[in-house]
Amino acid sequence: MKPLAERMRPTSLDNYIGQKHLVGEGAVLRQAIENGKIPSFILWGPPGVGKTTLAGIIANTLERPFHALSAINSGVKDIRETIQKAQSNRFFNAPNPILFIDEIHRFSKSQQDSLLGAVEKGIVTLIGATTENPSFEVISALLSRSQVYVLQHLAKEEMIQMIDVALVKDEYLNKLDVKIEEYDALLHFSGGDGRKLYNVLELVTNFAKEGETLTITNRSVTDIIQQNIAAYDKSGEQHYDIISAFIKAIRGSDPNAAVYYLARMIEGGEDVKFIARRLVISASEDIGLANPNALLMATTAFQAATLIGFPEARIILSQATIYLATSPKSNASYMAIGNAQAKVRETGNLPIPLSLRNAPTKLMKELNYGKDYKYSHSYEGNFAEQEFMPPEISGETFYEPGNNASEAKTRAHLKGLWKEKYGY
Repeated sequence: MKPLAERMRPTSLDNYIGQKHLVGEGAVLRQAIENGKIPSFILWGPPGVGKTTLAGIIANTLERPFHALSAINSGVKDIRETIQKAQSNRFFNAPNPILFIDEIHRFSKSQQDSLLGAVEKGIVTLIGATTENPSFEVISALLSRSQVYVLQHLAKEEMIQMIDVALVKDEYLNKLDVKIEEYDALLHFSGGDGRKLYNVLELVTNFAKEGETLTITNRSVTDIIQQNIAAYDKSGEQHYDIISAFIKAIRGSDPNAAVYYLARMIEGGEDVKFIARRLVISASEDIGLANPNALLMATTAFQAATLIGFPEARIILSQATIYLATSPKSNASYMAIGNAQAKVRETGNLPIPLSLRNAPTKLMKELNYGKDYKYSHSYEGNFAEQEFMPPEISGETFYEPGNNASEAKTRAHLKGLWKEKYGY
């Protein structure tokens, strides 16, 4: 018997739940489908939000030949054979076949290069699916020939709708007497992933008994999941859970836990660039100015690990992971830019003080652009007190130095310069 997620996979837009911004009435992708003119495009979004389903619906709606490859187990040879097959099966004036590539971010540059000719010549219409930012993972030549559509996590209402529809329309579930008193646990364990949602629902409804009503509550769902965790995670899809634990272990200064989760990712076949990129983010977000060398270490580790690849890259990633986990921590830079962006959204585009404006023309100088600006290096200690903020937000403090030795020195230095202006 097929899993519930497969049994409930929709075949038309009318039955597709979610992504209204793309396929709702009047939305951009729906219009393209209804007009029968779709470009090559990439669907970018988290797992279980309908990327593969949407590609299938498009092919079915437009009655196009549909060829699917997975980047996990396909190479250049598979790509060329599929393109050749698509070309040989194409009849005169027939529409382009659709080539769907799941997890396209896992394709190497040479594998992606092998797609270019077919996309450029219109031999196939490419639909790629990725959980990673295409700007980082898809070569620029292919990206420039494709649209990028961003898919979002399923909303609470959409997931409840999926559950209710399954209980009514699924050929097995509609024979059961199921009463749902609470949805929260079902939604919680799915994490916005539609496939996981159906895994949870299927697991829970397996406990239904003939002639009895199965009442679903938060407690009953939690108990069943905890007792059947392996069955719940049928696909082994712990990608985001493990990277979350990895980053939190680094943030929590536990090198042992961090290396453990690193090993979990490596043994699970995680992409080296995915891991290395998270280390770079963590170095700035969680360590920052408490140890500025952390960003250098992480960036160097990213370059080295992606150059060398596995298996040796595991050593580089381990070194960087341990270094970050044992470094002092500060999120002051992360908080500072967040505070500043919030102020910009609140106050809009405030006028730049005249003294700070560029004055490349005579008119600008006559308008006092740049007047009274003090060139800091011309003053003792390379500092001259002056106003750098728009007057409306003068004295606003966005950067609050962290509680560590390095930023304690920074705090003292800033206090010596600005006295009480910024509250240091």
